[in-house]
Order: sequence, then structure tokens, then C-alpha cells
Amino acid sequence: MKFRVLNCLFTLVTSLVIGNTFAADLSQKDLVQIFGEEFAAKQSSINKIIKAPPEVAAEVLAALQDESLLSDGKVVVIKTNEGYLDPISHVIVKIDESSLETPNLNNILRSDIETAASQFKLLSKDPEIREQSLNSLMADMSGLNVAIVKSAKEKESNAGLITKFNELIAMLDYPSSNEEDKIKAIQTMGNSSSAKVQEFLKGLLKKNDAGEFIEPNNTLRVAIELALRDYQSRKSRSEIVSNIFTGLSLGSVLLLAAMGLAITYGLIGVINMAHGEFLMVGAYATFIIQSIFRAHFPGALEYYLVFAAPFSFMASAMLGLVLEYLVLRHLYGRPLETLLATFGVSLLMMQLVRVIFGAQNVEVANPSWMSGSFMPFQSIFPGLLIPYNRLIIFFFSIFVVFITWLVLNKTRMGLFVRAVTQNRTMASCVGVKTRQIDSYAFAFGAGIAGLGGCALSQIGNVGPDLGQTYIIDSFMVVVLGGVGQLAGTIIGAFGLGILSKFSEPFIGAVLTKIGVLVMIILFIQKRPQGMFALKGRSAEM
Repeated sequence: MKFRVLNCLFTLVTSLVIGNTFAADLSQKDLVQIFGEEFAAKQSSINKIIKAPPEVAAEVLAALQDESLLSDGKVVVIKTNEGYLDPISHVIVKIDESSLETPNLNNILRSDIETAASQFKLLSKDPEIREQSLNSLMADMSGLNVAIVKSAKEKESNAGLITKFNELIAMLDYPSSNEEDKIKAIQTMGNSSSAKVQEFLKGLLKKNDAGEFIEPNNTLRVAIELALRDYQSRKSRSEIVSNIFTGLSLGSVLLLAAMGLAITYGLIGVINMAHGEFLMVGAYATFIIQSIFRAHFPGALEYYLVFAAPFSFMASAMLGLVLEYLVLRHLYGRPLETLLATFGVSLLMMQLVRVIFGAQNVEVANPSWMSGSFMPFQSIFPGLLIPYNRLIIFFFSIFVVFITWLVLNKTRMGLFVRAVTQNRTMASCVGVKTRQIDSYAFAFGAGIAGLGGCALSQIGNVGPDLGQTYIIDSFMVVVLGGVGQLAGTIIGAFGLGILSKFSEPFIGAVLTKIGVLVMIILFIQKRPQGMFALKGRSAEM
């Protein structure tokens, strides 16, 4: 039972240390008031519970939250597995169950109980519970008992939580402190990364109804303004780092989407409008593997992505091989017909997916090791939030780039691909089977797009229109970086990603896309070959 766990958190030492700061022990008469009809009496009863010794208060408050605190109008008991427990004497009592009822509490009283219970969670053995309690109490300090906070802080061993305890205590003690202690409190709060603490400081600079500053001391107001200015400076740095990371995250997705397109476009010059659908196939392949693991290997569901990634690559690569064999190889050298044909294939693939999986998005869940986020260097970058899934996808894209570089530069097939890209006629003259290389390279590029779809399934919705979101951006990356250039694709993808994320807060997502497109058009006017161009006999990949 929850109240049993909480009760164990409060030891005899706790009672001895802070017991003298609380009112007299609770009585049954005090508890019975909460079952009455008068709102004021109920509030008075809750206040008496809060002021009781912590081991008693925690048990009663937890029972109120669990709706296991019952009364027959004369005696209040807590329902347990062993029977009905008297919260005052801690003995099992016999009572007529038919006469028991729960208290009638409105939202105001429930909020008071929740706030009060949060105080006692500060003494929990679980650091996550203590942190949640601290965050909750910083947001609402009404009715907070300073003695409990200070006692919990003395027992805290986690450095990060000690800092939060100091910030909370600084806010609580500020109104009653002298000028010297207030300066120290302002310094403590000024170094905080919590927005709630900064709101508290801003509140001190406001004026009351009489037109007077809430903090009348001019010296203290200057200290508060300096502390807030320092916080804003750190917050600006945090926003810059956040935009850079978000841009790199978007760039990693664009990189996975555009890398295969750069290879195939540079090799055979095909404007493949169905390339986005290879992303979609990779995402749905991930969904299929997840469904198989859920149905047959639920214990290993955390590791389904390890199998989904190669399956996504193979599914998209095989589809690319079929598309190249049935459609594209018959249209080489005819760019307009190829564009129209691949656009038709794109529509066909989307409709086929709607028939098989339905028009609605499907759910692809993150494994636990990709869920959540962390907040690094909060003293330097307050509020900076790094999601695990985007961080892992960034490193995954770097890994895929490395594997692609190895394939193109350290394998026989890669040598042939670079030779055909540089000079198809000469490569054919020395015995390279150019048609076969076209097929393999197209399948490889489609497979990379499938890996991109696998990654996209972890950060967004998976639906039939998934590929259409990224196809235009992928072409822009390829054109900007240079046709067939791996290095240009990397720089173009990350550059566009970062530029987009820095621009969106100022001009919006739509105008950002228009601005990026105009910028690329102007750039191509001056440098048609893109940032990187093939030179001599080296593909420079």
C-alpha cells in the first residue's frame, strides 16, 4: 500500500529532529472534522494534519489521496489489507463496515492535500520522487512547512537536489530575512536554472496596488535585476545551443533522406520522385518488425529496432531493385519521362500502403532507451532539453554516413560506382557492367532511404504521406551540396537544418522554406555545380 511505503520513509530520527517544530499530535476529533459538511472545518482539519508529526501526517495524507481514509462519524480509520487501522494509535480496530464513508472533498481541498503530500515526499528514498516533489513545491509554495524542507535538505545526498533545496529554501526564507541574507538568497536564486525561481525574482520587482515595489529596498532590487540579466544571458546561450542541436537533428533526417538520392542522381541522372516513398517503406518495415515482436517476442520488445534497421534497409533496397529493373532502366536518358514515371510510382506506392495498412497513421513506439530526455549543464544552459531519440538518430546518421563512405571508397562496387559516375563511357570500355552497377547503386541508395524511414518512425508519425514531407528538401540538399557528392550532401543537410531552425522563430516555417528555396536558387545561379563538384578522375567522395 502506498501509505505503508510512505510511512516507512519517516524514521524515528526524523521525528526527533523536527518533531518539536510541529503542533501536538493529531486526535480523532481533529480527523473527524474532515468528514463534516463545513468547508472551514475541513480546511482546519487538513492544516492540523499537516502540522502533525511527519510519520502520522504522511500516512493520513496518503490515505486521503488513496480514498482509504474512512469514518463512521465518530472514529476515523485507514483501510489496510490487515483490517482497519487507527491512524493515531496504529492498532487494528473493529468497526462496522456498513457505516463507513469517505470524506466529501472539493477541488480546493484536494489541491491542498496534494500540495501537503508533496512536502512529505521530500523525505522519500526515491530521488525521482524527491525531485518531482521539489518541482511541484517550487510551483506552489502555499502552505509549505519550512521545517520539513530544511530537514529533508539535511538528509539529501544528491548534489543536484541539494541545489534545488537551497533555491526553495531561499524563496521561503526571503520575506523574513535581513538584507545580508537576502543578498545571499538572491545570488542563490540568480544561479538557478528554474523558470519558477526566476518568476519569483521578477515578482519582487513588481508594484503592489499602492504603487510601491514589493521589494522596497533599492539595493536589493538592483541585485535582483543583475541576477535576472545573468539568467537571461544564460538562457540565450541555451536557446542558441538548442537551435543548433535541433538543426543538427533535422539535418540528420535530411541527410538520411538525401544521401541515397545523391548517389542515384549522381550516378544515373534520374530525378526519382518516388525516393520519398522509400522512406515510407522503411518506416512501415519498422512498424512490421515492432508488431512481430509485440505478438511473438514481447520480452525482447526493447530491442526490436536492432532488427528493424536492417529489415528496413533490405525492404527498401529490394523495392528499389525492382523499380530500377521494371521502370527506370527503360527510361535512361529521358529525364522528363523518368520524372513522370517515378511520380506515378510514388502515387501507386502511397495508395498501396493505404490499402494494406489503412489511411490512418500507425503507431511506432520508442523503446525505453530512446524515450525521455536529459538536461545537461543546467548551470550554463538553463532549460536546455536534449531528447534521447533525436540524439541517437543523429549518431545513427553519422554511422550510416561512415558505412556509406566505406562502401564507396573501400569496396570494389564503390570503385565501379565512382568510375561510372565520373565517366560512364570509359568505365564501360574497361569492362565495368554499367547497367548492373546502376541497379546495385540504385538499390543501395533506396536502402539508405529505408534507414532514414526507420529513424523517422522514432520521431514522427508514420503514414502513407511520410515521404512527401522530405522529398523536396532532399532534392534541395543534393543540388546545394553537389550532384553525387557525399561531403556536399552532409554539409548541405546539416546547413539547411540549422538555418531552418534559426529562422523559424523569427519568420515562421512557411517563410523559412521559401527563403531557403530562394537562397538555393541564387546560389545555383552563381555555382551551378553546387558546393562540391567532380574534378578530373576523382569522384572526391
